[in-house]
Amino acid sequence: MPQALTKLNHTGTRMSAALARSPLVPALLLLLTSACPTLADPAIIKTYSYFNISGRTSEDLDAELARRGPQTGAAGFRHPGATEIRFGGDITYHESEGHCAVGDVNVTLRTKIILPRWKNRRRAEPGLALIWDTLSADIKRHEERHAEIARQHARDLEKALLALPPANNCAVLERQVGTISRRIIDEHDRDQLRFDMVEARNFEDRMMRLLKYRSAGAP
Repeated sequence: MPQALTKLNHTGTRMSAALARSPLVPALLLLLTSACPTLADPAIIKTYSYFNISGRTSEDLDAELARRGPQTGAAGFRHPGATEIRFGGDITYHESEGHCAVGDVNVTLRTKIILPRWKNRRRAEPGLALIWDTLSADIKRHEERHAEIARQHARDLEKALLALPPANNCAVLERQVGTISRRIIDEHDRDQLRFDMVEARNFEDRMMRLLKYRSAGAP
């Protein structure tokens, strides 16, 4: 029979590094992280949410994104897109013959991607529509990558917990679970930050390249 059930929680909020601003683009991206250990095939749920913006010029859109975008952190900055990430789960232990072993491991991951939706897109001038389509596609790609980074670490967490060898008692094993969970969550946070920093450095070059590609009518 299971000796104990443990639920571990680690919660934090981090805003992403700001991307260079260009007309129509404030700082990209926020990342909310709440973390907790547990799965080898984690239970993963991904959902999407949209916020509407309006306007007929790039200045209008820039102002709308800054006014209506998702908000987090004490500073209260708003962002063109966001990914909310919540790790959760539980782990059971089995104790017998003076040893305690990991029983069931259940890691859960919920990601919610928040994206902008421009209500006036169909009536937009072709040039502005091209810029918006390019930008909004890049925001979505960026947020999807944040969700994928979280999925990778959820799998790593479950595998690492399942691989734990038996300990002399469950208190020792529970401490080991906490240590591994904190290490993998810290690695997750570092990987997310590293991704944001690379994206920020490459933002202008990437947008120019994408705009040229779309302008040329590439499929």
